[in-house]
Amino acid sequence: MKVYGIPNCNTIKKAKDWLKENNVEYEFHDFKKEGITKEKLKEWSKTSGWEKLLNKKGTTWRALPADEQQKITNERSAIKLMLEKPSIIKRPVIENDGKLWIGYDEIQYAENFKKKQGG
Repeated sequence: MKVYGIPNCNTIKKAKDWLKENNVEYEFHDFKKEGITKEKLKEWSKTSGWEKLLNKKGTTWRALPADEQQKITNERSAIKLMLEKPSIIKRPVIENDGKLWIGYDEIQYAENFKKKQGG
């Protein structure tokens, strides 16, 4: 299992705490230090849609001028923005057994990750 995000993000902290408490092993990928590739963003976008990946509720989105926000109308423009500002990607993004999970949801985690641990 691979967890993508930014370490100082509160949602990432919640997700990592849940995974630790439930003895779920994972590898963490820090967007800020390790970056993210255009190919990975395209893969995720194909699986879940660019709209789900783009965090329009976060401070990075809100800090963008309105005219910049209005330019984000398709996958290409969204991926370009996510490459420039990886903190605008909704977190966490979790890859596990060929599936993709975006965001923190305790119920979803319990249904999908604890099973792997025999819980």
